[in-house]
Amino acid sequence: MLHIQFFSQCMKREISLSALIPLDTLPIPGEPVVEEVRPLKALYLLHGYSGSHTDWIHFSRIRELSDKYKIAVFMPSGENNFYLDDEDKGQLYGEFLGKELVDFTRSMFPLSTNREDTIIGGLSMGGYGAIRNGLKYAGQFGRIIALSSALITYNIAGLAPGYQDLIADYNYYKRVFGDLDRLLGSDRDPEALAKQLKETGSSFPSIYMACGTDDFLLDVNQKFHDYLIQEDIPHFYKESAGTHDWNFWNEYIGPAIEWAITDAKSTN
Repeated sequence: MLHIQFFSQCMKREISLSALIPLDTLPIPGEPVVEEVRPLKALYLLHGYSGSHTDWIHFSRIRELSDKYKIAVFMPSGENNFYLDDEDKGQLYGEFLGKELVDFTRSMFPLSTNREDTIIGGLSMGGYGAIRNGLKYAGQFGRIIALSSALITYNIAGLAPGYQDLIADYNYYKRVFGDLDRLLGSDRDPEALAKQLKETGSSFPSIYMACGTDDFLLDVNQKFHDYLIQEDIPHFYKESAGTHDWNFWNEYIGPAIEWAITDAKSTN
């Protein structure tokens, strides 16, 4: 388990991330020696709104799962920027995820350069970030894991000044997502990105979505699921009892990783 800091050209500053690199297999007396697996598959795993790059380490089973499936896991900080480029501030979160971080980690560790072995995933805000950047940089990522995704583009498009909800206000959404009257159809709209990939005949990352039936984001997850069905885009979608918490995310992160590193068979 590592804490990494390096200067990011995309972010114009030093950034921090947590990493799990399962190369130190513990021998168990009486058990066969596990052969070292190289190159490693890699998962770029994103936290939610108001979280940090340590969330998955502190609150989930991710270290156990990294060892079990021999997958390297990199957990960067997205602050509260939905992993989108902020060109006014010169902080390109999307490009950082979709290119710079992948290139940097591949230069440091024995990672596979195969697209199918490169996975992006996250929860809530990080679920949105995984879908958006997984589609935006589809040539880089072969798998997307999206748990309880904050696909709020459906709700904030066209908002008027003065809007306020329990999370944030109009000014915040405008700063992060740009002109809200032009949000739908932009490269911050997952539907638009999916449509563009389909129209250009590009390879789609395999998508795994899960959301709790008592989650306040269930409706937007259902909308994106319905859109993927409408466009005949294969994906795996699961609803089950649960809310927007670590109990649900811990229930699904294991099956999601197993899905991602095997055949990633998708079903609507």
